[in-house]
Amino acid sequence: MRQPDNCYNKFEFWLAGIPSISGRKKIYLKSLFPQLEELYQLNIKQIQKIPSLTEREKEHLKTSKQISDFKLEKELEYCIQNQIKLILWEDKGYPSRLKHIYNPPYGLYYRGSLPKETEPAIAIVGARNCSLYGKKIAEAVGFHLAKSGVSIISGMALGIDGASHQGALQAEGKTYGILGSGIDVCYPARNKILYEKLQIDGGVISEYPPHTQPLAMFFPQRNRIISGLSDAVIIVEAKEKSGSLITADFALEQGKEIYAVPGRIDDILSQGTNQLIRQGAGIFLSIEDFQKEMNIFIDSMKTSKEKQKIVLAKLERLVYHCLGLNPKNLEELILDTGLSFAELIENLESLREKGCILEVYKNYFIRTDSSDFV
Repeated sequence: MRQPDNCYNKFEFWLAGIPSISGRKKIYLKSLFPQLEELYQLNIKQIQKIPSLTEREKEHLKTSKQISDFKLEKELEYCIQNQIKLILWEDKGYPSRLKHIYNPPYGLYYRGSLPKETEPAIAIVGARNCSLYGKKIAEAVGFHLAKSGVSIISGMALGIDGASHQGALQAEGKTYGILGSGIDVCYPARNKILYEKLQIDGGVISEYPPHTQPLAMFFPQRNRIISGLSDAVIIVEAKEKSGSLITADFALEQGKEIYAVPGRIDDILSQGTNQLIRQGAGIFLSIEDFQKEMNIFIDSMKTSKEKQKIVLAKLERLVYHCLGLNPKNLEELILDTGLSFAELIENLESLREKGCILEVYKNYFIRTDSSDFV
């Protein structure tokens, strides 16, 4: 079994880099032509005789052969100089979570690292044009799961995806961005800083070769990799028709658990998530409950170093237990707790400093369910 490194075989690189032939068909071609140079050297008539390829796939294969040996060598040199690695389906180290999905990528280009097989991995995805509430939830979930040793998988998009990555980075955890473009193309461009950070504290991953520009048709396909690399998928906010629901469909096909954060019935960003819950998806109500359901346990060594007991005073406990995942404002909390305005503000500020609550809007709060209390 080949060990992946920067010493690429140019014919492997050539086959991996044909974006218009599926990973499943590339694996099939490799089984027919173990020495890929033989495939590369086929003439037009020989290509026409390859069984199980569509006419369109045969045309793409013919077109790809127009790439000269010199250009292939230059592309290989570019990858080595820019620390772009390639791992193939048959390689040792290829993610086992992806190996047996219906259409596994034949090759993965990556910078940084790949998710470890021994660590749980959760995908967090959602709307690009998300609400502030959704963004805070995604960031908090990414943060606390990463603190627990969970790898966070997402699509490096604006909105929910980016917030989940940021939360994991704040926790000094591992997080991985799956791209719908070439590995050296940062999309969206405004996420350049995030793109660079992911390569240090996780990785960026793509099945598309370097220089590939983002096209609409690439993003639904990359979603199967997001779900495929994950043990479960959490969808924070989604419209009735959105890319996040495509990720949910892939997760369902792959036998993965799907969780959705419930939202207001009159909110367009909750239509997709509420529909998923109606169809049987798990209801994401707290990080603590999710960890129990998914049987994710914090590493004992990490726990002793990082997780400390938090002491809550009597009034802090009262305020904390009046909060949940749905935001409450000051007026509601005064009614629920019976505290004065001054007492409530004092205890909210104390809870926020201890990391027990988040202010998702101005004067609207949720609990984090992230710590042990004494």
